[in-house]
Amino acid sequence: MRYSPTQTLAQLIGRCARMGQKYGVEWWILVAGAIIILGVICTAVFADSIAPYSPYDQNTGPQLAPPSKDHLMGTDNLQRDVFSRIIFGARTILGVAILSAIISSIVGITLGLISGYSGGGFDKTLSLIMDSIYSFPGLILAIAFAAMLEPGIISITFAVAVIYIPTYFRLVRGQTLTIKEELYVEAARAIGAPGITILGKYIFPNIIATIAVVFTMNVADAIMIEAALTYLGLGLPPSVVDWGMDLAMGKKFLPSGQWWLITFPGAMISLLAVGFTMLGEGLSEILNPRLLER
Repeated sequence: MRYSPTQTLAQLIGRCARMGQKYGVEWWILVAGAIIILGVICTAVFADSIAPYSPYDQNTGPQLAPPSKDHLMGTDNLQRDVFSRIIFGARTILGVAILSAIISSIVGITLGLISGYSGGGFDKTLSLIMDSIYSFPGLILAIAFAAMLEPGIISITFAVAVIYIPTYFRLVRGQTLTIKEELYVEAARAIGAPGITILGKYIFPNIIATIAVVFTMNVADAIMIEAALTYLGLGLPPSVVDWGMDLAMGKKFLPSGQWWLITFPGAMISLLAVGFTMLGEGLSEILNPRLLER
């Protein structure tokens, strides 16, 4: 039996409505965040088809032209189309934020599992190192790492990733210490199951839900950190199209009335960060066992 697009859409809407009735406002917060994120991702993926100009084209129209039908978000001091730069800039900020979150989660989760399960001197030493890193303000630490590295996408990704490793480590280690004392883990250990099997089969699956929530919040924060580093001139070279870079270049024109140069990049940074925050908040409430009992 074939389904038409209308039937598929109707089924999707009906399913969303049922989920909304089950979980309440938390579900709609999650959906709103997901829509924002998917919208920006689609913009980044299809940037070549959506953007009317190349983000590097310095002959798109008048210099510092305000928003109009020809240039929806105006032009900058180099006659580049701001709307096109916003479209292509989504690729940079999404790539850095998501990749840094993936790197930090892989490293932090792995170390947290091993440290929490093994215990002893290794656990104490690693916990001390992570607590030392965690004690520094995130932005200050990212600035320190970025200042030591050459400007570039790989460098800024590494600088942002490092500051979130302790977050995953502390979370995973704490839950591992609790779960490893459960009876089913003791039983697996008693029958001779190797440590890697216990970690992968009995402990890790029980912390995935919490990790998913932290990951979305991590990406939201990484977006702000990446934009801040680039704004300060420590993240990316001027040749890379990025919302933070456009903010930094446009700030000097604000006193003379060119508001669009910082308004649109700033609004997109805030919107994307809010989207991931809403997704994380929705997941946090929906995956809360106490909420599911209601």
